[in-house]
Parts: sequence; structure tokens; C-alpha cells
Amino acid sequence: MSFFKVGKLPVESLKRLLDSNPVEDPRVRIGARPGEDAAVIDFGDHYLVVAADPITFTEDRLGWYGVHVNANDVATMGARPKWFFSTLLFPEGKTDIRLVETVFREVSDSCRRLGVTLCGGHTEITAGLQRPILSGQMIGEVPRDRLVDSSRIREGDCILLTKGIAIEGTAILATHRSRELAGVIDSSLLDRAKKFLDDPGISVVDAAMTAVQTARIRGMHDPTEGGLTNGLWELAYSSRKGLVIDEASIPVYPETRAICEVLDLDSRSLIASGALLIVIDPQDKRHVVSVLNEKRIPCVAIGEVRSGPSGVFLLRGGREVLLEPVPRDEIARLMENDSV
Repeated sequence: MSFFKVGKLPVESLKRLLDSNPVEDPRVRIGARPGEDAAVIDFGDHYLVVAADPITFTEDRLGWYGVHVNANDVATMGARPKWFFSTLLFPEGKTDIRLVETVFREVSDSCRRLGVTLCGGHTEITAGLQRPILSGQMIGEVPRDRLVDSSRIREGDCILLTKGIAIEGTAILATHRSRELAGVIDSSLLDRAKKFLDDPGISVVDAAMTAVQTARIRGMHDPTEGGLTNGLWELAYSSRKGLVIDEASIPVYPETRAICEVLDLDSRSLIASGALLIVIDPQDKRHVVSVLNEKRIPCVAIGEVRSGPSGVFLLRGGREVLLEPVPRDEIARLMENDSV
């Protein structure tokens, strides 16, 4: 018997499981399918948008992470995050009241800053855990005519990317691999990388809400595990289109580049919360980029959509090269190598 490795379930296995459980409720506008950030339920004059995501790669700022990662998934559908639920599992023999209060405070403060209401969930001490785990569920709402649905993506559309890639992964590695990195890369660069969760930040809510208020957005996606590489493949899969990406246009922070070179990691396949993929009519490109930049949210065009089978291709030196999806995130691969 072969066992799965750390990371998301392979897309073929996930699709088979989902196909065996079809959605029968006609009010489910967008149900569970690979490549989608959230589900959409018809509530008359508006849609409810529901997302669920756990935090498993790190326990630092667990409550803060849980709120923002789930809010991001709701925002990519054009919806404003409104209501949050969290399931908190704490390890037996390692949990005291201070730890629980810290995570609760992080959840509460993060919800307050986003205008989200903490509605409930579940909290327990769980046997067999090595560290705390948070599984969150975020609900938002959006007017029917403002829903961002990747099925509307068209050939010739422009693909934008905000901020830069691997923001979350850079922060995690700078913090948890600081001893290994210290003395190898510049100390000021490492210090900046440790602060990436806040600056440039892993939230895409502001960028997503600004985009939908500026133009008709054809599609948005929040690349997380597997980084930009898998984020692009998920977008291609959900839209059933091909994507051509100009490799030279992909923004990579100097901090990210330096850390990945030392640890021999591919920055394109490193967990990337904080970046936002936006697909728009090319006529709207200049205006959307300008408005986002005015709000100090860097945004650049990195490619375009074409017809044909779904897939992702890198434009490199005038040639198109297939960008293969990765079986797991670079952080998961690093953890696996550590255990060998």
C-alpha cells in the first residue's frame, strides 16, 4: 500500500471523491470542485460564500492565520467576509490556559480588524497532536451581479498578480530556519523577511475588494499551498482554459530569492498567501493596476488566457515551456527531507 505525502490530496483523487458525491441542492451555485476557493449558495438577491481552511504548517500566530487565510478565500469570490467559525484542537499535555487565551485573542483581534463576527466553533484538548491545529470556516456575502466566477474567464483576458510570490513561505522559513540562514544571508534582509506576514502581509481582502469595486473581474484566485505554480494550475482547472505566463514578469522579493537559494527551494512553488491572481478584460488592465497601486498594493500583468485545453505555460526566452504542477508545497518537501 502506498501512502500520501504531506500536503493537499492529489487533484485526481480529490476529483474522483467529489464526483462520487454530486451536489443535488439547486441553490448551490458553485459547489465543491478542484480549483475553487469557496462554495457559493443562492440566497435570493445575494449569494453566501463559504470557505474552510486549516492551519497546519505553523503554530505561530495561529488564530491570526486562521482568520486571514479563510477571509482571503471568501474575498476571491468578490464577497466581503462577515462570519467566522473556528475548530481549535490543542495537544494533550502541552496546553495551558495561557496558550488557549493567546489563540482566542488572535482570532478575536483579527476578526475585529476585518469587520468579521466570531460566531462559534469548537475547542478541545486532543490526544495524539504535536502542536495546536486550527480549522476555520468563513462566510461572506456578495450581491448576485458582483460574484466573481472563474467560468466567465475568456480567451485573451489579462492575468494580474498583486504584491509578489511566496510571502507566507518566506516569513515561515525566515522564522523557523533563522539559525540555518543567519550568517549566510544579510541580517537586515532576514529581519525583514520575518516580518512578511504583516508587511507586505498575507491578507488579500483589501486588494480583492478594491478590484471588484474598480472593474468587472472575470476571475480571482488566492495561491496558497504549492505556491504560484499550483495556484495557476487551479485557476486553469476551474476556468478550463490555458494560461501563458511571462516568467520574467513574475515579481519575486529579494528576501524570498535569497532564502530559497540558500535552502535550494523553488520560490514559485512555495506557499504564497498574500498574492492575488486577478483575471480581467485587457481593456481594464491599466485602470485596475493604477487603482491598486494608488492604494499601495503593487500589481503587475504576468500573462494572458488562451483557449484550448487547461494548462499553464511559461514564456521563457521566446519559447513556451510547460509548467508542471507540484505534488506538494516546498515547505512540505523540506519537512520531508528533514525526516529522512
